[in-house]
Amino acid sequence: MPIDYRLAFEMAPVGMVVSRNRDMIDCNDHLCTMFGASRELLVGQSFRILYPSAEEYERLGAHMEPILNAKGYYSDNRIMKRANGEMFWCHVSGRALNRAAPHAAGIWTLEDLSERRAVKSSLTGREREVAARLLEGLTSKEIGKALEISHRTVEIYRARLMRKYQASTAADLVHKLVTG
Repeated sequence: MPIDYRLAFEMAPVGMVVSRNRDMIDCNDHLCTMFGASRELLVGQSFRILYPSAEEYERLGAHMEPILNAKGYYSDNRIMKRANGEMFWCHVSGRALNRAAPHAAGIWTLEDLSERRAVKSSLTGREREVAARLLEGLTSKEIGKALEISHRTVEIYRARLMRKYQASTAADLVHKLVTG
């Protein structure tokens, strides 16, 4: 029996998107449900509408491009925004169809992590980026290199996160980020 790839796309247990130049050219129903938006609202739109801010959209796009160019794929955990404005943790994985032009065309999966990790504190865009990398187990120096900021600046953001989450140690902060 031949495989119906369209059915596989539609029935995938994660949100799926086909992109061109960072615009969504097709998506499955799971993605629509996850973001609380209709296919008609999402298809043809920039991924920008799924990000908490335009700055994060631009910064993450610039961060992903050399990785997609070198490896052809990319994944991370980040905070995204539903159509109703609610923020949630999301695992994003994607593959560039042309590594020489990584944003030209791609296939992306998005998995809602909100049942495992809630967003309870109001965080700035940079705090969200630092928090996501802390959850990956990166050190301040590694985070600084990834975000192209000094490790001392990362320490300032870590201190802010510790205050917001009322964490007494780095391990306590990670625990509270995971549990919300």
